[in-house]
Amino acid sequence: MDTSIIGVALPEMQKDLGFSQGELQWVFNAYVIAFGGLLLLGGRLSDLLGARKVFNAGWVVMIAGSVVAAAAQTAWVEVLGRAVQGAGGALIAPAAMTLLMMLFGHDPKELGKAMALYGAAAPAGGTAGVFLGGVFTEWLSWPWVFIVYVPIGLATLAATRLLPSVESRRGSVDVLGAAAVTAGLALTVFAVVRAPEAGWGSTGTVLQLAGAAALLILFLVIQRSVRRPLMPLGIWRVPRLGPANLAMTLLGAAWIPMWYFLNLYLQQVLGHGAFASGAALLPMTVLLMIFMTAVTARLMGRFGAKPLIAGGLLVLAAGLLWLSAVEPTGTFLIDVLPASLVAALGMSLAYIPAMMAAMSGAPQEQAGLASGIVNTTYNVGSALGLAALTAVAMSQGAGEPGNLPALTDGFSSAFIGAAVIAAVGGVVTLLVMRGEKSAAAAAQAPSASASHGEQVGV
Repeated sequence: MDTSIIGVALPEMQKDLGFSQGELQWVFNAYVIAFGGLLLLGGRLSDLLGARKVFNAGWVVMIAGSVVAAAAQTAWVEVLGRAVQGAGGALIAPAAMTLLMMLFGHDPKELGKAMALYGAAAPAGGTAGVFLGGVFTEWLSWPWVFIVYVPIGLATLAATRLLPSVESRRGSVDVLGAAAVTAGLALTVFAVVRAPEAGWGSTGTVLQLAGAAALLILFLVIQRSVRRPLMPLGIWRVPRLGPANLAMTLLGAAWIPMWYFLNLYLQQVLGHGAFASGAALLPMTVLLMIFMTAVTARLMGRFGAKPLIAGGLLVLAAGLLWLSAVEPTGTFLIDVLPASLVAALGMSLAYIPAMMAAMSGAPQEQAGLASGIVNTTYNVGSALGLAALTAVAMSQGAGEPGNLPALTDGFSSAFIGAAVIAAVGGVVTLLVMRGEKSAAAAAQAPSASASHGEQVGV
């Protein structure tokens, strides 16, 4: 919801706060950089301090960021508020996953149902965000897309009394590692965003990318040297963790840019208002919710994760390629609806299987870490994909508001780029991910926890 609700509000925010067409993506990227960069820290804190405490703390931070974003009068304050929201989300997400595993991990069937509902929460929130974003922007004002989080957050905090409490465990927090990985990811996205304007071969871009690489290498060095690392590198020996996270990275890099540019196409090219644009995206999000809850879990039980992840990414690629045929004089029913439904079908097939494949072999005490890693890769992929495809779109004419053919060419180029990313993800998954039988055999090795993999049933 925290990403979808801003989509239809972006053009109004752009007018009021003075964002350029290229800078507008920072309303989204500030959130996902903070979210993705701090998820590992959130997962570690959840494992150490107790999931319910961290879940509550995340909601307090989320409310504070929402207030800042709603009250913003300048672009930089808006970006700051979104970053604070992302930090809150980074505490909430791994804690929520840990609580779910605690409640249902003892019964594979119940866990499968719970994971289906957990996965469906994303499109359900997306559906609510699309609808509420249109209502608030059309009939109130765009700050309401952030104000709504205050009552939601307070109600959630009141309800957490129903959740199980977990005692804190002894251990330290790798603050230096968290700072290094967050700064490295943020600098990477910043360099990619600025590169089209500054030049990919410019001194500034080269130094920024080199600095980002140095910070990420420093993070790995820290993880090998400290006693209690933020991300013990041994976790990557868990079967399918690496391929599943790679699939999630490419899934985010394809899906989020599609959603972003589809919002802009509906409003800036087809001329739909905020509410009409939100309503236009509802069929896609409803299909996501239905398939994730009623279909994907059953297909996983029959075919396993690998075919669904690969197939879902390839179906998403087909939908994106169809979307790239948009016209300046197009219509919702012809240019948007069928292609967006195909793309949503692909997303609904791939998302939950990739999430479960990434977490299925992790030891119980590292559930928060595994959740943090998979959420990190998805959101980092989202940020980098959006930054790169914004650069592509701008270079092909998307930086010319009012010029409908140029805007359409730019958006079409972004859809093609996203299709290529999704197709690569599908092919790579087929080539590198282990099937269920080989993964189950590997899970018997000392480096992984067999018991947790059997609990998940993957």
